[in-house]
Amino acid sequence: MNKMLKYMVCALILIHSNLFAQENTFENPILSGGFPDPSICRVGDDYYMVNSTFEYFPGLPIHHSKDLVNWELIGYGLHRENQCNGAVNLVDVNSNGGIHAPTIRYHEGTFYIITTNVYYDPDKKENPTDFVNFIITAKSPDGPWSKPHVLEGAPGIDPDIFFDDDGKVWYVGTHSPENPNFDGEGEIWLQEIDMENWKLTGERNYLWRGACGGVWVEGPHMYKRDGRYYLMVAEGGTSFNHAVMIAVSDDIKGPYLSNPRNPILSSRHLTYDFWVNSTGHADLIELADGRWYMVALGIRGDIDRRSNMGRESHLIPVQWEREPFEWQEIKYEWPVCAPQTGRVERINTVPFENTKQKIKTQFNDDFQSESLKLEWNFRRVPLENTYSLTEREDHLRLFAHPNVIKERGRASLMGFRQKQSLFNYQAKMSFKTREKGVEAGLSLFQKDDNHINFTVERRNKSYFLKLTLKAHDTATKVLEEKELEGYKGDILLKVSGTKDSYTFEYTLGVEDEFKSLAALENNHLISRGYTGAYLGLYATSNGNKTKAFADFDWVKCNYETLK
Repeated sequence: MNKMLKYMVCALILIHSNLFAQENTFENPILSGGFPDPSICRVGDDYYMVNSTFEYFPGLPIHHSKDLVNWELIGYGLHRENQCNGAVNLVDVNSNGGIHAPTIRYHEGTFYIITTNVYYDPDKKENPTDFVNFIITAKSPDGPWSKPHVLEGAPGIDPDIFFDDDGKVWYVGTHSPENPNFDGEGEIWLQEIDMENWKLTGERNYLWRGACGGVWVEGPHMYKRDGRYYLMVAEGGTSFNHAVMIAVSDDIKGPYLSNPRNPILSSRHLTYDFWVNSTGHADLIELADGRWYMVALGIRGDIDRRSNMGRESHLIPVQWEREPFEWQEIKYEWPVCAPQTGRVERINTVPFENTKQKIKTQFNDDFQSESLKLEWNFRRVPLENTYSLTEREDHLRLFAHPNVIKERGRASLMGFRQKQSLFNYQAKMSFKTREKGVEAGLSLFQKDDNHINFTVERRNKSYFLKLTLKAHDTATKVLEEKELEGYKGDILLKVSGTKDSYTFEYTLGVEDEFKSLAALENNHLISRGYTGAYLGLYATSNGNKTKAFADFDWVKCNYETLK
């Protein structure tokens, strides 16, 4: 065989192996963007996952998958205002309050989600924070979901619901023990649920304070395998020391024996520069063929060991191993996560053969539907008449409102999750008004006190393009502004994200004639709370009554994975 033929054969082998790898591997995270605290259940060959959403509405996004790597957003558990304006308050909830870690389960034809709404009331001097634990139900995972069934007398956060073989239903909760040994000590407790009356009943049992000191023990999930009860928790706080611990008991009420190999998942033992950190807060799922997997949150280290996207959902293979020690009278079986490496890997073998992961690289909306696409979210339940899809055909009309973005406020602000550090986000806007001080355009936002606005503002007889930054614990700053000469009411706005920066561009003409207004380091939007960044639209009259609005013909966003 001559040298040229050898090169050709080697090239064909390499191409074939690369294609095979692409078709038989998947890339973490499986849900990109701010999708923390994943919980998963299986119904036949269908998988459903729910995530926490804190102050955002709609809340509790529900994804569906057939293969565990390709997920489709199908609805929300909290999708109506009347679910969120009573005991469960998402109207004026504080930042990082709202909906905490949920659990989704399926039992005898009904889906259940149990979770906590955290609401801080600054006017209450004693016990200013309310923890409202509740259950919602549905016959179909895409809804409609029921009103919240509040469980009175249930302290703490992150509840789990467990259906035992004998017909009993159990609440597994988290709270701070009555006499903690140190600040941040958590404890897992158990009590039966009267499902007909949505009440806790019977004796409350205290199960476990964690494996490694019990710092911030939370996020419990109960499983039953081979007649034994396994209690899995998150521990160490949702940052670099985050970890997953597990314990076992022959009786659901305990006592529970801690796995001597805890933690079973963490990144605390890895360099801070590993591609993902803070891994933890997990849920286990058994496949129909008896294999097991885990979903867990993690933070990509794209920017200064953190990420604008915040906490995302990852998939980890799991196998059960029996303890090998001959001297042990009882040899327990324990789950081993990522058996070959013990860490969340970016590239993994797919759970099911002949599966090809279809990574979503874009989000487009031309507003030709009768309702918003499911990806759109609001910070809190939106005000009436925030937007319209019918005022102008094939456009979204965003009404300017006197409100600006502020803590516990509701502004004319809407967005979709930023899914990668590298992106190109554009919108075509029509905006014209005689009212001074009205502005409309794009917004990139993390929290009420952390956002970047790229807007057109009416001043006197002119229109100005401006870029403003609200960073944590600082006043809002105008970073750049420019009079738009020749502006007739239509503009294309563009934001591009790179590894290090955001660039802001515009054009009054065609798309390939963009002009740069400014560039800004993207670490201004690093996630420091529980949620990730959003790319959105914003309109305000800055405190004045107004009838002004902005019409958006389309938005489009293209993503690229940072390697």
